[in-house]
Amino acid sequence: MDIRFKALSVHLLTATGAVLSMFAMLAAVEGNWRVMFLWLVVALIVDGVDGPLARRYDTPNNFPIYDGVLMDLIVDYLTYVFIPAYALFKSGMLTGWTGWLAIIAICYGSVIYFADTRMKTKDKSFSGFPACWNMVVLVLFAVAPSQWTILAVVVLLTVSMFLRLKFVHPTRTKRWRYITLPVSLAWVIFAGWAAWVNFAEGTWAHWGLVATSLYLCFAGIAQQIIPDRHSAA
Repeated sequence: MDIRFKALSVHLLTATGAVLSMFAMLAAVEGNWRVMFLWLVVALIVDGVDGPLARRYDTPNNFPIYDGVLMDLIVDYLTYVFIPAYALFKSGMLTGWTGWLAIIAICYGSVIYFADTRMKTKDKSFSGFPACWNMVVLVLFAVAPSQWTILAVVVLLTVSMFLRLKFVHPTRTKRWRYITLPVSLAWVIFAGWAAWVNFAEGTWAHWGLVATSLYLCFAGIAQQIIPDRHSAA
């Protein structure tokens, strides 16, 4: 198969995320959170696959007509930010002014973060929380903490987008990749499981989501604290 066709196929795969986001939004409008999150999990899988494929087939050189990075950011804003923020607001988990504060913080802060040219570190990690609100809101639906805990999480993560805190990339951060990649895959499995059973209480998916989310949230910060012996050598 011609390399240019392979590169084009990667662009077309990325573009399917827009369709998946529409499916998720239609479910969200109907208040069908289970189906909405299942579509978002599928979109997350596509997003996890298209990046490595784009680098493998060198899409910027082999099919430069389409800007894969721009396309990815458009889809990511829909699936990572806009739809999860809508779900958090309409679910009733936040009431009154707390819901308005949350969606303003999420949508406004995230669009600024996505435009920040410093969002990636030298080791391909994220500088600041990478606006993965799809993951955060799914965990909140599963765990169902108090309104004030949810608001605190939203505010703290929004602020952390603009701090020089490191967050690992599931596939591109080389340090601890042998842990990060399996944990990321486990998170996707737990997320799909939790959504499939409509966030029913008593499933291991809840604890799995919490454990894997804690690792993904704090692994990068731990790397900032713990010296890398290999790089020092």
